[in-house]
Amino acid sequence: MQLIKTYRQLKARNQFIPTWLGLFVNPFYIARRGLYQGIAELANRLSGDSLLDIGCGSKPYRRLFSHAHYTGLELDTEQNRAAAHADLFYAGDRFPINDAEYDNVLCNQVLEHVFNPDEFLAEIFRTLKPGGQLLLTVPFVWDEHEQPFDYARYSSFGLQHLLKRAGFEVKETRKSNQDLSTVFQLLNAYLFKVSQNWPSVLREMFTVTCMALITLLGMVSKLLPDNPDLFLDLIILAEKPNFTATDATTHIARPD
Repeated sequence: MQLIKTYRQLKARNQFIPTWLGLFVNPFYIARRGLYQGIAELANRLSGDSLLDIGCGSKPYRRLFSHAHYTGLELDTEQNRAAAHADLFYAGDRFPINDAEYDNVLCNQVLEHVFNPDEFLAEIFRTLKPGGQLLLTVPFVWDEHEQPFDYARYSSFGLQHLLKRAGFEVKETRKSNQDLSTVFQLLNAYLFKVSQNWPSVLREMFTVTCMALITLLGMVSKLLPDNPDLFLDLIILAEKPNFTATDATTHIARPD
């Protein structure tokens, strides 16, 4: 019984910020490790005293922003209310936040679930102070998830276009796992889905043996040449320009 409890605790600790032990218990080790590394590196570029995490979930990356007053925003649903992680809730349209209230915004793996991305990005733009920064991540190569609320996949060019149309200046674009490890991660994603109806003990044994081996092979495959056109996630740092009120109005109203 204690062994099962220890295994579950290990699995929970390695869900979003996996250590080397996560290789054996997290079928999404390759994706989560790459995403965490990208977020952690760009988090050091954020300045200011306040951060809004939009679609915060369980706030898995909160410790990366310990320097800032951290606020989590979620959709107003019974499940999110019961989870009690978020500080603020919204109905899917206007955020319950004043104009230019936050120095930074984190939006992690959320935009693909937004049916109206232009309106959503406009709300983020409104929420940020002039000169404020947005750290945005989205999947590129991934299976459908959280069905039926999975609406889009964005290329690097498409996402940059959306951000610029919303008024942002894109400062940096990164691609996680732009190598053969993407293929191994997709294989594990496939196996994870097809094994979901197996007995729990068999499924966990399959995770720590077969899927762990695939993960290990995926990590070794990183020794091979990169392919920047095939990757798992986009990680983008963008900024709200520091315009005067008149300049900002002109900028936003300008045809694309």
